Amino acid sequence: MSNERPGAGLDFVRAIVAEDLATNKWDGRVVTRFPPEPNGYLHIGHAKSICLNFGIAQENEGGRCHLRFDDTNPCKEEQEYVDSIMEDVRWLGFDWGEHLYYASDYFDQLYEWAIQLIKEGKAYVCDLSVEEIRAHRGTLTETGTESRYRERSVEENLELFERMRAGEFEEGSRVLRAKIDMNAPNMHLRDPVMYRILKASHHRTGDKWCIYPMYDYTHGQSDSLEGITHSICTLEFEIHRPLYDWYCEALRIYHPQQIEFARLNLTYTLLSKRRLIELVTEGLVNGWDDPRMPTICGFRRRGYTPEAIRDFCKRIGVAKADSINEIEQLEHCLREDLNKRAPRVMGVLDPLRVVIENYPDDQEEELDAINNPEDASMGARKVPFSKVLYIEREDFMEDPPRKFYRLAPGREVRLRYAYFITCTGVVKDENTGEIVELRCTYDPDTRGGDAPDGRKVKATLHWVSAAHALETEVRIYEHLFTKENPADLDEGEDWRDYLNPDSLQVLPACYVEPSLANAKPGDRFQFERKGYFCVDPDSTPEKLVFNRTVALRDTWANIQKAQQQAK
Repeated sequence: MSNERPGAGLDFVRAIVAEDLATNKWDGRVVTRFPPEPNGYLHIGHAKSICLNFGIAQENEGGRCHLRFDDTNPCKEEQEYVDSIMEDVRWLGFDWGEHLYYASDYFDQLYEWAIQLIKEGKAYVCDLSVEEIRAHRGTLTETGTESRYRERSVEENLELFERMRAGEFEEGSRVLRAKIDMNAPNMHLRDPVMYRILKASHHRTGDKWCIYPMYDYTHGQSDSLEGITHSICTLEFEIHRPLYDWYCEALRIYHPQQIEFARLNLTYTLLSKRRLIELVTEGLVNGWDDPRMPTICGFRRRGYTPEAIRDFCKRIGVAKADSINEIEQLEHCLREDLNKRAPRVMGVLDPLRVVIENYPDDQEEELDAINNPEDASMGARKVPFSKVLYIEREDFMEDPPRKFYRLAPGREVRLRYAYFITCTGVVKDENTGEIVELRCTYDPDTRGGDAPDGRKVKATLHWVSAAHALETEVRIYEHLFTKENPADLDEGEDWRDYLNPDSLQVLPACYVEPSLANAKPGDRFQFERKGYFCVDPDSTPEKLVFNRTVALRDTWANIQKAQQQAK
């Protein structure tokens, strides 16, 4: 018989769940939830929470994870955000089934509970202004001051609260507050606001209500109503837990267990909702799904796969202390996934024209090219070859330094899947001196890339046939910020100071092989030697647009190697 504790080897959240199952704490139930506010788009930090909550439910027999929208602020919430959140959760590979909920479903019950607290002398209507309430709260080192309305009678509070609901008072004139302790060390317990007057239409309840519950009053009770067993939150909610506990105990209702974990932070990235809104509204990016944005829809448009994001969330684990994760590790997970699934194609981003002088003018042929060397089942394709080609400009140097093995005058190289070619001449622009064309010869006996006489070349270049290639636009993305932690600012600094002016480079005239003619938005490919690319929704039947998802160079692998060597 093993003496090993339940949950050994698991992260601390899963260990708690395992221990609770072993002790039958929740009658063998595992019920989690993902509770976003529908006032913005989800980002990569939310992906960690989604993977954790839905993952724990999936891992335990009979477990379930609810999707609940904490929609308590009609001024900031829209159906657009509800729809986008559902799309993102599904795209990540999770489904809530029949368990879709809204906090607004509970507005009637929350109102009845507020009445109950008033009747028991645990809540009161306060006429202080927002500024006065803030001043009365005190500070971390000074206790608060009780409101002069704190000792109103139950009857008066009930009457005023009902009149608040009836719409008799203006916004900001009155609130309902919990009556707890203005001397509590935890400032969230200093008579927090439960309800405020908001004469705004709600995206689901319309104009039924003109008073709305605060998030902190709604959140814990929603968990209670849904029978959540493990209410998993990020660390910033730890200080709110005593208030959630107080409400459940004061109302004598089912009391879920709250567990806090460290949120996801990424280098060269801001995940603050306020900052992301500013990026969009100030026109610093091209919308919420800009491929430079850390939103899930931005990652999707850039070409990330849900498998890569789930793998990243699994690898970084779940901790109790905040830390910052290197974006290179996310890119490493992406490369590993795309390496297995992305078809290989050839695309030239900075084209240099090559004329093969000894190739017949009227001849064309098709060469066999492997679609993915990692997966033989993906088969092969035909690539057209002709007299005039495009290669990358960086693959030629007129006066090459040592260790440059690519094309140069008099040098022989291999064209991928094709022939050996030798550069015999250079054509330059008469005015600028820029190289505009190379003259080469080919060896017809090297078809397929090998020489019968066994001679070797030191470089293999990708290329496209000029007569057959498709002209495309390619967008090259880099980090949005130049500072590793753009949230770590000295006094007087502005996060905008660290926006990367080179985060987007548009290449309007690139060429790809004709096999991509029917590529659709969202399709992903590896452009050999250049990186992974995804077809952008801006594509038209006349011209494809590709986003570079990630370069081939694996910085994270190099970081890991250096760390191992340093040990």
